[in-house]
Amino acid sequence: RRWPAFRRSSPPSVMLALVSTGALAFSGPAALGRVAPRSSTTMMAKSKALPFLEAPPALDGSMVGDVGFDPLKCTEYVSIDWLREAELKHGRVCMLAAVGYIATDLGLTAPGAPTGVSSAAAHDVAVEKGGMLVLFLAASAFEILGGVPKMFQLFSDSVDTPSKPGDYGFDPLKKANDERMQLTELKNGRLAMLAFSGMVTQSVLYDKGFPYF
Repeated sequence: RRWPAFRRSSPPSVMLALVSTGALAFSGPAALGRVAPRSSTTMMAKSKALPFLEAPPALDGSMVGDVGFDPLKCTEYVSIDWLREAELKHGRVCMLAAVGYIATDLGLTAPGAPTGVSSAAAHDVAVEKGGMLVLFLAASAFEILGGVPKMFQLFSDSVDTPSKPGDYGFDPLKKANDERMQLTELKNGRLAMLAFSGMVTQSVLYDKGFPYF
């Protein structure tokens, strides 16, 4: 079959239009008009605590004490309520532990506790005499009776009024809703976690009592 040829009488303008249409079909969007360049990257907000890293999406500043510090990206895999609950619990424990560690080295001990030994050595002595087992059972009871129900309050859909992280109903001074006091507790808890770690390390490495250097 022979394809029909253009008649020689076709005006040049018609031929030019056909050629131009064919060229546009293969020239892409740029030939149809000027298109503004688009950036393929989106600028992310930087962390306040670590300005050289991007701010974690879950840390949007809505929580007290949130400065965008999450270099391990824990908030991408674990609930932020769970992490805040753990932070408050460990901070409170370390605030008590730091005071108790120093008090023991200064000679103040509870009834039944080992005497005449440093805080670092008291652990092994308590294990030998059985006192550590009593403490372990007491801590386990608190964790089971208080910690497990708290997790259900935080994450159960059947709870009408979910509990806030760290809220156990203990508020004798009626300061639970004071954001300034909440921030104070967080900062002191974070400091206590670092301080207790440092005190234990110093006392074990150098075998010295308070102030551990």
